[in-house]
Amino acid sequence: MDALTQVAGYWMDLTGIFAFAMSGAFVAVRKNFGVFGVLLLAEGAGLGGGLFRDLVIGVVPVAFTDCGYYLMPVAAALVAFFSSRVHRHSGVLAVIDVCDTAALALFGVTGAVKALGHHFSWPSAIALGVASAVGGGILSGVLAMEVPPSLRWEQDLYVLPAVTGAGSAILLDTLGMLNGVTAPCAAVPAFGLGLLATRRRWRTPQARIWRNPFSGMRHQPAQARTASTADGEKTPRSAAPS
Repeated sequence: MDALTQVAGYWMDLTGIFAFAMSGAFVAVRKNFGVFGVLLLAEGAGLGGGLFRDLVIGVVPVAFTDCGYYLMPVAAALVAFFSSRVHRHSGVLAVIDVCDTAALALFGVTGAVKALGHHFSWPSAIALGVASAVGGGILSGVLAMEVPPSLRWEQDLYVLPAVTGAGSAILLDTLGMLNGVTAPCAAVPAFGLGLLATRRRWRTPQARIWRNPFSGMRHQPAQARTASTADGEKTPRSAAPS
């Protein structure tokens, strides 16, 4: 990995960390956490994925060796905590969604590039890129006692930008075109595809029935379904006569 690629990866990392940290800080403010709670959630959201990536690779996490990695979440937490006007702005949620999508794309690329630099195979590099992108959101969700966005069905293909970014980096490396200029460009189609998925409200498939491996019988969802009776009233289908 050349020096230009390392510099590009560094600034992509910082940009993604700030975006993720803003998202985590806003969750903490929405839940009425104190200032230290906001700082903790911002640090977890911004650095969680990178910490997991570096531990898997087997290197000292860069968050403990570079002050910039730690200060980005601090700056994001302070902005979210003290900017009351930001919380009253009607478009703040849309801005946070765009920041999240951009960070997912950036972390997908940087995670894959760093894995390739340590001689990981391309499937492992893609997996590590995706894990580094969604790891911070999972950690902040656990701390805030919420289901992480990467696990929620209504989150408009949340993981798609990370997968696309990591795959684009792998493709560039296979073609021998991965460098400090093309690495940031690999995040552009991932970012665009993530925005398109959000705009078009694309959803991941959701299981509606499941099979019990012991009985071999199909079971319907737990919620009661209604069926029309002869007189037009609605009654639970489970209570309707067979």
